Amino acid sequence: MKIFSKLIVAICLITTIITQAQNNYPQNYFRNPLNIPMQLAANFGAVRANHFHMGLDLRTNSQENLSVVAAADGYVSRIKVERYGFGNAVYITHPNGYTTVYAHLNKYFDKLDEYVKERQYKEEKWEQDITFQPDQFPVTKGQLIALSGNTGGSAGPHLHFEIRNTKTEECLNPLLFGFAIPDSVAPIISGLYWYDRRFSTYEPGANGVSVKKAGSTYTADIVRVNSPTISFGIKAVDKANQGFNLGIYQAELLMDGKLIYGFSIDKVSYDDTRYLNGCIDYTKFIRDKIGIQHLSELPGMKLQNYSIPNLSGIINLQDEDIHNIEIVLKDVKGNTSRLITKVQFNKEGGRVSSTAKAVLPNDGKTIASENAEIGFSKNAVYDAVNFNMYEKPDADAASNAIVLNSPYIPVHDNYTLKIRPNRKLTKEEKDKTVISLNYGSDTDVVKGKWNGDQADGQFNRLGTAKLIVDNSLPSVSSGWKDGAVINGGTLLLKGNTKIGDIVSFRAELDGKWLRFARIKNDFIYVFDEKCPKGSGEHTLKVTTVNTAGNTNTQTFTFQR
Repeated sequence: MKIFSKLIVAICLITTIITQAQNNYPQNYFRNPLNIPMQLAANFGAVRANHFHMGLDLRTNSQENLSVVAAADGYVSRIKVERYGFGNAVYITHPNGYTTVYAHLNKYFDKLDEYVKERQYKEEKWEQDITFQPDQFPVTKGQLIALSGNTGGSAGPHLHFEIRNTKTEECLNPLLFGFAIPDSVAPIISGLYWYDRRFSTYEPGANGVSVKKAGSTYTADIVRVNSPTISFGIKAVDKANQGFNLGIYQAELLMDGKLIYGFSIDKVSYDDTRYLNGCIDYTKFIRDKIGIQHLSELPGMKLQNYSIPNLSGIINLQDEDIHNIEIVLKDVKGNTSRLITKVQFNKEGGRVSSTAKAVLPNDGKTIASENAEIGFSKNAVYDAVNFNMYEKPDADAASNAIVLNSPYIPVHDNYTLKIRPNRKLTKEEKDKTVISLNYGSDTDVVKGKWNGDQADGQFNRLGTAKLIVDNSLPSVSSGWKDGAVINGGTLLLKGNTKIGDIVSFRAELDGKWLRFARIKNDFIYVFDEKCPKGSGEHTLKVTTVNTAGNTNTQTFTFQR
């Protein structure tokens, strides 16, 4: 009976927290930014690669160019135009202390679009980040501000929508502002995991426990552990009524009726969003595509306003008795799922070796091999990492390949990597040297900065690095033959590089700068008054520069 009473008290406490969070924000002040019902493709706090999802992804029925309207009165305070990230975005500042953000847009409303275009031509620069005064572009609630799209780091047509605290720029959970989005589906639990917390959560890693659903409750067989100090992780999604896998809003962990850990995702700043890597089993997420959220604190996880203060989630089993475990998951609407199980400590030993090269949270460290050195800040890791660094020959590179532990272990901030070449390089070769870091799913390439006989670079992923002398030229390829008549509405150029990226692109039409938008590796010009139909033959000169600094100029001709 006492355990039941404690459980009721804990649940009431969490319910109070939800209610207070919702009451702290104005309800129904902001309207739906689309003129179709709000349907979620992703919610605030959903797990992404190296960051929390910072807003709502609103479905646009797989279409582009839907009307996007101001969620409330205010003024356009900022716009961004960028290749990745938000693509084209509008920021509206409101008089009640909040700013709304609308991203992945195709086009701004006419007056704003004209202003941005003039700025781009004046500066001869497509990417922009412009701020405005309150009297430049005032807007009213429901006013058209843009057309939806699929620009920037978008994988399909949708509208990304955020609400921020104007003063702190923290992103707030929009679902706490009273939007009418039906949701009667409780979170779905599909896995339970435990970790031996005498050691790092990375080594030996997660131990899976089967979960089954019994009526409205999830259960798992008794969890027998061989460590007196453990923590739990949960694999779960929130389906809402939409069918998409949404992120978990709130979780609580109770042992013998006592609350020992809890988190809720109410607000996060972009400065802190990478702490997501300390809230999940990063190895499982990157290597196995399995999303497990820790129900405990990692020593290097410093995200504010996430977990309940003074509750670590670390379980110290002082005996071999059977203890009751309950995990409670909730969405913003209060729909609740529970997992009930038991845990017992069996004294059967179990050890994990450590090395002298352990990188510890809150303690910077430099590690060196024969020809390389890596320097970590005190904020680099979320949990202890037994760092394994070694070299192996690479016939195609200007250095040995430097293996930096594993791409399945996260780092929080940039580290500095120094590599010596495997032969003496000329000044010209040094000028063309890049550092390539392969982390399995992709490769980051940066220009090497020479410091004596070492090339330096900064990265925030682990993997295998090497020096490459890159003499290759970047290029673009057109979809038309020189001199062809172009009757369509756009010119498309596809970017090509052997190593690294195209870091600079400039197009001139008959000697004058022409505005091409960049969508990932494509460059697109939409025909306008700069090149109208019937204007005859034109010469397009395109200059590209790659990461190594190699420059290529190409000339194309066409007719309109």
